[in-house]
Amino acid sequence: MGLLDGKVALITGAAGGQGRVACLAFAREGARVIGSDLQDAGNAETVRAVRAAGGQMTGFAPVDLTDPQAVGRFVDAAAACYGGLDVIYNNAGGPRFGPVSAMPVEDWRATFAVELDSVFYVTSSAWPHLVARGGGVILNISSVAGLIGFPQPPMAAHAAAKAGVIALTRQLAVEGAPFGIRAVAISPGAILSREGDLDAAQRDLVTGRTLLKRWGRPEEVVEAAVFLASDRASYITGANLPVEGGATAW
Repeated sequence: MGLLDGKVALITGAAGGQGRVACLAFAREGARVIGSDLQDAGNAETVRAVRAAGGQMTGFAPVDLTDPQAVGRFVDAAAACYGGLDVIYNNAGGPRFGPVSAMPVEDWRATFAVELDSVFYVTSSAWPHLVARGGGVILNISSVAGLIGFPQPPMAAHAAAKAGVIALTRQLAVEGAPFGIRAVAISPGAILSREGDLDAAQRDLVTGRTLLKRWGRPEEVVEAAVFLASDRASYITGANLPVEGGATAW
């Protein structure tokens, strides 16, 4: 028996990193997985990995999550794959870093489009499917950047967008409760799948801010997500779970 037996989970950003790990973990726990990404080859590789491990997964790529019409078509097609949706895992991201004094407006808007707008588009498109199912779970990946500031790297757009994800999650919990829909945010800190975005000095600054003095592994985020998506977490909604090695504790 898996924690997610019988559930259908839609996971965005499935081509690699935390998204691929999530697809493998959710399938391992018995969920039927639908993964999407803008990258076709990476998404297809995730599908192959899940199936090779004995799981069930269908992939959709390329999907532009910043296009609300494309998202609507994708979500409806995803719901048709296995007869409904139970879990929406808004994992996709794509920040552009830079100081406020020098950040181009297009970088600001692109960050918000990928990291906040897409969460709204996917969730609003999936909402009627969750209601029809009698409830479900929305998991939104935020960031420790939405909770505290960092001197390096400069991440004003990323921080603002991820703080928006946390606030949106609370509102989704309020609006979803009458329909049996739970909404929970997860705020990862320094996770190995993103260390390539930073130079050596920036990596040292980030890990120095944690209590555990190391980068986290994608699995350490995803296993928390598995629990939150399961019925064992049925009394958790409207919350934000930091998975950040103690970065917000001091």
